[in-house]
Amino acid sequence: MRFEFATATRIVFGPGTFAEVPAIVAGLGRRVLVVTGARPEPARPLESALAAAGCAAVRFSVAREPDLAVIEAGVALARTERCDAVVALGGGSVIDAGKAIAGLATNAGAVLDYLEVVGRGQALVQAALPFVAVPTTAGTGAEVTRNAVIGVPAQRVKVSLRSPGLLPRVALVDPDLALGLTPALTASTGLDALTQLIEPYVSARANPLTDALCREAIPRAARALPRACAQGDDRSAREEMAWAALASGLALANAGLGVVHGCAGVLGGSFDAPHGAVCAALLAPGMRTNLSALRARAPQHPALGRYDDVARLLTGRPDAQADDGAAWLDALVARLGVPALSHYGLVAAEIPGVVEKARRASSMKANPIELNADELTEVLRQAAQGG
Repeated sequence: MRFEFATATRIVFGPGTFAEVPAIVAGLGRRVLVVTGARPEPARPLESALAAAGCAAVRFSVAREPDLAVIEAGVALARTERCDAVVALGGGSVIDAGKAIAGLATNAGAVLDYLEVVGRGQALVQAALPFVAVPTTAGTGAEVTRNAVIGVPAQRVKVSLRSPGLLPRVALVDPDLALGLTPALTASTGLDALTQLIEPYVSARANPLTDALCREAIPRAARALPRACAQGDDRSAREEMAWAALASGLALANAGLGVVHGCAGVLGGSFDAPHGAVCAALLAPGMRTNLSALRARAPQHPALGRYDDVARLLTGRPDAQADDGAAWLDALVARLGVPALSHYGLVAAEIPGVVEKARRASSMKANPIELNADELTEVLRQAAQGG
């Protein structure tokens, strides 16, 4: 047995911990780039608190999932303003942007020099600016991962900037920050977290530490997500989902993902669709196709037993089997109102191009079995039609 486990230098979790952010940041720098979403209001109390702690705040707003242009603009601002630390307050897109800016601000060259798959894949040589991640959604787990997902419009794909140096100095998770999320955003981000717990558990790179995290968090997410969507101010449900999202980031960063994220990265770069909703639509089709491929070509593969485990964790039924898990996921996605991918423009004519790119995606490397073009086509066909 050999594995590695890496994460943020420090993790702070709990309701009310947001109040600790200014003191944490003040210990890392005095001129701070504050990366936020499109709305400035959530960042204003933080900026005021940073000023009271003796830090000058320079705001950078991220209005969409980050692409090359967004990251280039953020890096330029961080350099011009001579920022010596970065804090990101927002969802996964904001945290990914902050992470990338912190890493690239100290390294010369273009963003594409460092991107995998479509870029040159060069390593970051210089240490990143100290980075603090403060998620306001319970979804991506980006606060504890070593990659930043960046859109490349010319290639119609989203790929990663990846380096151990991108791991945050501090990941601070305050479940109360998600209390204002809409049901739709709660559903899409929460289903992303659930996907990121299931894929690492059946991954070719699963290990005992990630297994423990996934087994602990999958049933919590399965019970809490419907409650958080139905009652947005349910603090217990928000805390459970914040933990599930954190666990999902820890798991994916150390065990990898699979077919769902392999396809989602391509679809996210090709269509105007939220990442979590794309993952939700792909999750049950991806599970069914993996099961079919494993049963046909690797009937003794341990992942088949792991899918049975997933079904029991999801349903709470000790007699549940893998197919029951896929059916349960179909029902949950329908219950939460997440649309099929045809809603975002995925039609039959687009599928071959998506398949070609998805087969090269880095996430595919950890899928429990290599899927062929016909099998990937089936995943996308089901996701486009809704199951």
